[in-house]
Amino acid sequence: AVTIGGAGSHNVDLYLDHDIDESINGFFNEFGATSGTQGAGQSWEIDEPGFVFGDIDLNFLASALDNANGVPAAAPDDVAMAMGFDFSLGAGETAVINYLVSDITPASGLFLSHTDPDSNETIYFSSQLNISGTGPIPEPATLLLMGLGLAGLGFARRRRNA
Repeated sequence: AVTIGGAGSHNVDLYLDHDIDESINGFFNEFGATSGTQGAGQSWEIDEPGFVFGDIDLNFLASALDNANGVPAAAPDDVAMAMGFDFSLGAGETAVINYLVSDITPASGLFLSHTDPDSNETIYFSSQLNISGTGPIPEPATLLLMGLGLAGLGFARRRRNA
């Protein structure tokens, strides 16, 4: 879990580069996939980690994940995954981002998977953003409030004089 406070724009991304059963069958036989629905402000990428053709490292460092899978089942290779959120917080708000890496398929939301077909092992990667707290309270226009107050005083004075 990552907790962020402070008003303004924020970006939080997590990068993973697992090698499933590398000592048994190498790491060039793996592939990635996605499932579920992408959340607001959420971004992701599955790609080769940049040793041959991938750009996930550069995109991660630039906070510009491209929401694309560069290592599908039809073109297995070395797999890296990244996921994150771009979001804004108001005064008094706090964001908590929960990242989960598991061998159990997530029940909802967007998740990425990294599979080694030779060992039949899969890693699932998901995340969730929760924003809580009191954001800025919208205030009515100051002139309107002052005008209503003066009108009320005027009516009260008029009533007293009558």
